[in-house]
Amino acid sequence: MGQTIAEKIIAAHLVDGEMITGHEIGLRIDQTLTQDATGTMAYLEFEAMGVPRVRTERSLAYIDHNTLQSGFENADDHRYIQSVCAKHGIYFSRPGNGICHQVHYERFGVPGKTLIGSDSHTPTGGGLGMLAIGAGGMDVAVAMGGGAYYIPMPRMIFVELTGALRDNVSAKDIILKVLEMLSVKGGVGAIVEYGGEGARGLTVPERCTITNMGAELGATTSIFPSDEATRSFLAAEGREGDWVPLESDPDAEYAERYTINLSELEPLAACPHSPDNVRPVRDLADIKVDQVCIGSCTNSSLSDMVKVARMLKGKRIADGVSLSISPGSRQVFSMLAESGALTDLIDAGARILECTCGPCIGMGFSPKAGGLSLRTFNRNFLGRSGTKDGQVYLVSPEAAAASALTGYFTDPTTLPAAGHVDIPEKFRINDSGVIPPLPASEAAAAPVLRGPNIKPFPETRPLAKDIYAEAILKVGDNITTDHIMPAGAKVLPYRSNIPKISEFCFEVVDPTFANRAKEAGAGIIIGGQNYGQGSSREHAALAPLYLGIKAVVAKSFARIHAANLVNAGILPLTFEDPADYDKICQGDMLALRNVHGGLADGRIVMTVMQPIETTGSDFAGSVETSAVFKCEVPLVMQLAGRQKDILLAGGLLKYAAMTGANR
Repeated sequence: MGQTIAEKIIAAHLVDGEMITGHEIGLRIDQTLTQDATGTMAYLEFEAMGVPRVRTERSLAYIDHNTLQSGFENADDHRYIQSVCAKHGIYFSRPGNGICHQVHYERFGVPGKTLIGSDSHTPTGGGLGMLAIGAGGMDVAVAMGGGAYYIPMPRMIFVELTGALRDNVSAKDIILKVLEMLSVKGGVGAIVEYGGEGARGLTVPERCTITNMGAELGATTSIFPSDEATRSFLAAEGREGDWVPLESDPDAEYAERYTINLSELEPLAACPHSPDNVRPVRDLADIKVDQVCIGSCTNSSLSDMVKVARMLKGKRIADGVSLSISPGSRQVFSMLAESGALTDLIDAGARILECTCGPCIGMGFSPKAGGLSLRTFNRNFLGRSGTKDGQVYLVSPEAAAASALTGYFTDPTTLPAAGHVDIPEKFRINDSGVIPPLPASEAAAAPVLRGPNIKPFPETRPLAKDIYAEAILKVGDNITTDHIMPAGAKVLPYRSNIPKISEFCFEVVDPTFANRAKEAGAGIIIGGQNYGQGSSREHAALAPLYLGIKAVVAKSFARIHAANLVNAGILPLTFEDPADYDKICQGDMLALRNVHGGLADGRIVMTVMQPIETTGSDFAGSVETSAVFKCEVPLVMQLAGRQKDILLAGGLLKYAAMTGANR
């Protein structure tokens, strides 16, 4: 039997396990990346391992999320990251050099290589033919130390693209169509491969738009072949020597197959508050628009920006519309300026922001109260924009530009064509924004510079034999990491201070949660389907850990978050019968007895008790007097053997120290 592209890369990097769907495998990692919202914690974890220098082919730290320096915290943390990079062999991308995923595929991505990053949109690199996977910071730290990265062996999904895109219909519309077809849960446990004549006609930046938003499918990653389009792109970046051809075998087998005719595709929009709530733009015509944001790691390439500039040239954005544009990298920014396209954007009334994530994570440019914002970004979760009742729609750059001009939702195919943008013969290359590490001979004496906002990693403990705790919070389906641990200008400066950032935990869902959890001392969270979807931020596990959360019981988990819970020493459990979710109320007292035996069996029964008094009862000490029996709920532990050992050890860092997993 032939192999898919992903299976070929996995086979070449397999260091542990067998390539059997659902079974855990360990992969050798060639490259890692971090960004500053997750990087400080990842580097604190790396330092804790005691490894003097990274053991990957290349590791990079990007400063792109927290560049708003309204206090000392962000500047201090950037200094910390830069000093760690210099000492430990990591390349440092300065603030303003660009968004990690855009810069990485421009300057460092290599077809056929493995890449993990502490950002859920790391699969962007799949547009180059990389096996690029988002991961928690602890997993990235272990990989930097030379340890393997573990995932369940994914099933393979193939999406055949036929035909060709019409004018003013774009790659963003392709991935929105896939989301409409598969939903935000449809890619869980899978790698999505794209191919066919339609795929061959897409440039690398267009492919990277699609693989970027594969994260919204819940997919492990997405990937395109490495073909002549890939070679041409790398040649234009002065890196043709990095190119290798990669394609699936003709007899490769896939668990699922889908087909999209690009010739029939129309402009689409993801409506509030989920990337799979997709409708045709024409159905939204004449809805007034308050704000338009163009950029993010999804749509900030040179070709995206040039198309927008063509549509805006000689025109002015509508009164009442605020338009921001964030070029994805210094390379894109400088080429826009050199070509004159930047002038066209400025003259039309656009506000030019830094080459950073910016509004995508609520770091400035939030919409007005209840405001309607069109964004070329990848997520429109409730409150993510920084405005709790903001109405965020996800669209293509062409739809965004058209709507900025009219002031209303506008189908871009009703306007003159922006035209195709070819890959230039040579990009304007300037790597001055990337600082290489010190030579090994100088690194030992180099200091690591810590600001006062950096606090120690929260203490983890081996998994208890019995857990008695309150159902401290009950939430519904598709709870995101933005719900659990919000981003934004108010919260992100505390990413290296778990005690402080924990105060914001679940603030969007229940502002009382952090205080209640602290007072309880121990708690269990009850969740619905796809719990923890979205960002890779491990703070969504570390803050609950600090607040005393011992376990999360859900109908199902998003892959990265489930791994982050295990790495933090929190027990993830799923209902054997999802209907049992309805039997538990917030405030019930829960008992998990003989947890270690349950780990061995992969199954445990949870006793649910209805409290007689809701406050002041010592459940662990006096079950009979503080609560009355309600029911028993069977639970499943969907964990690999190594994950069980991690929990018993008290988290990944302690497990790595015990086993030498990073050596």
